[in-house]
Amino acid sequence: MARRSRAEMMDETRRKLMASARAAFAEKGFHETSMDDLTSAAGLTRGALYHHFGDKRGLFAAVVDQIDAEMSARAHSLAAAEATVWEALLAEGGAYIEMALDREVQRIVLRDGPAVLGDPARWPSQNRCLDATRGAVRQLLADGVLRPVDVEAASRLLNGAALNAALWIASCEDQAAMLPKAQEAFRMLAEGLLARDVRTADCDADKASD
Repeated sequence: MARRSRAEMMDETRRKLMASARAAFAEKGFHETSMDDLTSAAGLTRGALYHHFGDKRGLFAAVVDQIDAEMSARAHSLAAAEATVWEALLAEGGAYIEMALDREVQRIVLRDGPAVLGDPARWPSQNRCLDATRGAVRQLLADGVLRPVDVEAASRLLNGAALNAALWIASCEDQAAMLPKAQEAFRMLAEGLLARDVRTADCDADKASD
């Protein structure tokens, strides 16, 4: 059996801690999860946690970043099936909002995340989402789909709307009932950016289909 390198062993330790942390944070939440909860399940010591993540908060931040990045990747994958950049943008936002129904996402990213790590707009994973939205907005402007608008302002507002809708769904009592309302409101807000002739064409198409 080949001997593993130090880098491989360190990577395995990190992965074990992340997996253990995801399970513990999802079940108990950040504040009720102890250091022993994070290390014993992975068969590791506190020293390993401190070495790789600094402290419990550092490990939690890494878990939030991992899950939020997975959410964004999943939403982007679902949006890729759409025929146009515009429909892909709407689908991605709607999919991100829908993931607020996931128990792990709710507890770790949408409830404990802001309380422990502060403003989600400053999280690295949210900045990656923002970069993707900027690219879509630039393309839509170049194609004449959107009315003249500042790329940064439009991108931040679209991202913020999807994120805050997800935060709202996660805190609702009747989440399943509120989800379609949140998704519809997100779509209506986004449609306010459409160029007049595009909106008119969409309205004519809707009337023709009735």
